[in-house]
Amino acid sequence: MSEFFKDKKVVVTGGSGFIGTHYLIELVKQGAKVITHTHKSPLQYTHESITVHENLDLTKLEDCFKLVEGCDYVIHCAGQIAHPSTVPTDVQISLKQIQIIGNVLEASYKSKVKRFLDLNSSTGYPDIRRPLTEDEFWVDEPYKSYYGYGWMRRYREKLMEHVSRLGDMEICIARGTAIFGPYDNFNLKTCHVVPALIKRLLSGENPFVVWGSPDVVRDFLYVKDVIQGGLLILEKGESMRPYNLGYGGGITIGEIVDTIVGVSGLIPKIVWDDSKPTTIPFRAVSTGRINDELGFIPTYTFQEGIKETIEWYRTHG
Repeated sequence: MSEFFKDKKVVVTGGSGFIGTHYLIELVKQGAKVITHTHKSPLQYTHESITVHENLDLTKLEDCFKLVEGCDYVIHCAGQIAHPSTVPTDVQISLKQIQIIGNVLEASYKSKVKRFLDLNSSTGYPDIRRPLTEDEFWVDEPYKSYYGYGWMRRYREKLMEHVSRLGDMEICIARGTAIFGPYDNFNLKTCHVVPALIKRLLSGENPFVVWGSPDVVRDFLYVKDVIQGGLLILEKGESMRPYNLGYGGGITIGEIVDTIVGVSGLIPKIVWDDSKPTTIPFRAVSTGRINDELGFIPTYTFQEGIKETIEWYRTHG
């Protein structure tokens, strides 16, 4: 285990969320002095070494200054994530994401933060149906279903580039793919595909109706690997050099369903409803850069991650 974070003051924005919760857990293990906040939701994980600022609103610049004052590093993962059914038309979520990261960036560089990590999204990539390298982020428009949201994801990197020229703060960029694991959002009205499938299956649905086509491809990475990869980028990554943070290959929705059903031990009748909407037919990223330059290799298979997630959900869900 790296000693890089030991006794360092590390701010995690969005500490009550799915990704933020896992950052808190891992940073505590690594001996960091963790600082986070609440806004609308309580923390899902607490520890005596975590300092919590209650009821901070990151759309307010003064609250961002309160959060980051005196810290060494900032890990930014706050902000509502768009649901696939509304992402094509949701303007407000993009505006709020930009407002929040703009505020956190400004407070961070003015407060002399040493390093800043943003977990960005692969939704900014164009529709090219093979694993994409970091340099292909800008070669064409984002896919039509992600057009506004994808451009927000692109603009945040231009905003980070702007801030990187204003001071000495180093800014690290991770472009995450699809993420799943314990502490995820399992609300069927707002959650993504893996928690939705797990919840519906374990609730006893039979026949088990799956939206879309089984040959749709996604690049899923288990959340614990996402956290390790993100911390590695924050420790060793080059400032303003983006790193894809994924598994490095695709898995079909059909394989995802088969894995979840197999791990669960249930035997429902599976029915595919291709009349229901889906987003991009293929999305995967190349992970050669983070593998070769930083030595990142995922430690969990998709099946191992699903097994831990189902076990967690059966206990806590």
